Amino acid sequence: MALRVISARRAFALLFKQDKQCRPVAEVVHVENGQYISYDFKDWAEVSALRRQLDEQGHEWVKTVRLDLVIPRIVRVLTFSRLPKRDVKFNRRNIFARDGNTCQYCGKKFPTQELSFDHVIPRSHGGKSTWSNIVCACIRCNVRKGGRTPQQAHLRLIRKPIKPRRNPILSIKLADERYASWKQFLDIAYWDVELK
Repeated sequence: MALRVISARRAFALLFKQDKQCRPVAEVVHVENGQYISYDFKDWAEVSALRRQLDEQGHEWVKTVRLDLVIPRIVRVLTFSRLPKRDVKFNRRNIFARDGNTCQYCGKKFPTQELSFDHVIPRSHGGKSTWSNIVCACIRCNVRKGGRTPQQAHLRLIRKPIKPRRNPILSIKLADERYASWKQFLDIAYWDVELK
């Protein structure tokens, strides 16, 4: 099951760590010719040395004093005591990603510096800063709406704002070929997760 996206630093810390019985806590899962192959830290260091000689440009690297290591895309945790909390942070980056940098009133896509956030129900009418009340809006539409509701300003939302079930940044990353190996794990997690 896909648990979360972690930094390269955290991935290597997990790969290097061992439990009380000196067993690895995690391993790299790498896709080669459509097959998933597992590597411990030592084996991954050897694979990285070969990749350095054969295909240096096709990978992202972490350089240490003694080793150059390919940053793994998938790290499988071999044991854990509980599932991590799967809450999506309510922050600017995730709101832009959820709305796809698109004004939710006119439907045009803008760079982030040309977008603002709009309270669908204005704060002056008791609106809160929540996932279901904040949307991206271009400056023109936001000024047109002012301190009114969309109905009062004769505007219409192109999509009802909701809290995403998973981190919206993942959708952006999945479009990048470097992260294609994630797709199968995320699809499986989507279909196999227990509904509550």
